[in-house]
Amino acid sequence: MQQNFYLGIDVSKGYADFIILDGNKKVVEDNFQLDDTFEGHNQLYKVITGFLAKYPDSRIFAAAESTGGYEDNWLKFLSNIGGSVSLSVARVNPFGVNYNSKATLNRIITDKQSAKNVAEYIISHPEKIQYNNEDEYSSLRRQWTFIQMLTKQKVQLLNQLNTHLYTANPELLSYCNNRVNIWTLKLLSKYPTAKHLSKARVSTLSKIPYITESLATELIEKAKKSVASRVDDTTANIIRKIAEQILQLKELIDLQTKLLEENCKIEEVELLKSFKGIGTYSAVGLMIEIVSVERFSSVKKLASFFGVHPVFKQSGDGLSGFKMSKKGRKEARQILFNVARFAIVHNPYIKEIYQMHLKKGMSKMAALGAIMHKILRIIYGILKNKKPFDPEIDKANRAKHNRAQNQSKPDYSRRYQPMDIKAPISRRQIKKRKEQQKSQILKPLKAESTDEIFTGSNCRSFPEEN
Repeated sequence: MQQNFYLGIDVSKGYADFIILDGNKKVVEDNFQLDDTFEGHNQLYKVITGFLAKYPDSRIFAAAESTGGYEDNWLKFLSNIGGSVSLSVARVNPFGVNYNSKATLNRIITDKQSAKNVAEYIISHPEKIQYNNEDEYSSLRRQWTFIQMLTKQKVQLLNQLNTHLYTANPELLSYCNNRVNIWTLKLLSKYPTAKHLSKARVSTLSKIPYITESLATELIEKAKKSVASRVDDTTANIIRKIAEQILQLKELIDLQTKLLEENCKIEEVELLKSFKGIGTYSAVGLMIEIVSVERFSSVKKLASFFGVHPVFKQSGDGLSGFKMSKKGRKEARQILFNVARFAIVHNPYIKEIYQMHLKKGMSKMAALGAIMHKILRIIYGILKNKKPFDPEIDKANRAKHNRAQNQSKPDYSRRYQPMDIKAPISRRQIKKRKEQQKSQILKPLKAESTDEIFTGSNCRSFPEEN
């Protein structure tokens, strides 16, 4: 009979701690530490092969937390030797490991204990672990993260530019209400302050793409009447360099995005792009977070992972606190937010649902949150069924859900005793029970004829689920 053992790995920069437990969470091989070097990897191989020789009819399940890349060398090495020894390897979510360790009431946190926490987690939650899965998104993840980093740098520089521009040429800000255009950056790289711009020639200025002669004349006239307070060379040099860096970053981002599109030949990404509002960059970002839809047994699990599921508090008579949880992955939720913002403008089907939420009285941000949840359910359906997005299928699912909602469902929690208004309950609960009893009395169990319809108080309305 095969016996299973569990290798927990706590990875640090340059080294890692290891511990082996049995199925009962008992220590079989006490903590040992190895460096992330050729000698350290070789020694780990000797430890594993020696352990398996001692327990010939056994298998080791190894796991390490995601630490931003420090674990990659160890997991790659273990995956390589997994073909020659009885070894399975997995990468686990540190969020799950953390909460599992809190449940054990451990108070002391050390590298040894962290390695043990990883091993205990894969023992306690085998259904959440995927072993020896080749990560086809590893290269795309690095490129996508690089683009994300460049974008953040560009945003930081744009914020600095706006600050300097307010004192060096505030009149130019009226042309940058929504965003800083390319022509604005090229203009600032040559004429960084109002003083420099006021001395420019119309013929020279109009050579910059998208600047017409009339616009050039207008810019020069405003610069001559500018209220700018800073005209020194230091400010001019700073603005010029910031504008040049933003232009360089934009070119680099465009190039990396193009390479990302060329290198991305994954079926799931192409399926997601069938939904209007999800481009290659967003599709790759979503799949980097999701990895595999099989990880989530239902769309509710995926919504919890993204942190877009609604939460509320129900205790006794009270029911309150309806809001988006925001307890999932922040990066994933940010991608979904940008997709939703684009979809409510350019996707007719989503735009219709968004407008319907607004007509119900929802605020714009609340309606946008509902759209995020809607799009995530669409994404789950696309990936699970491996079919491109079809709005007709979604409409049919909505109609089916609405029919199910309109069917009267008994309160299963009261199956042993009907509600009694004479019980020692609060006034709020008495009112609630009277309303429920009234609705049951007014609603007939069976219509006497096919022509009978319900009107007035007999008609119950239910919110449409989208």
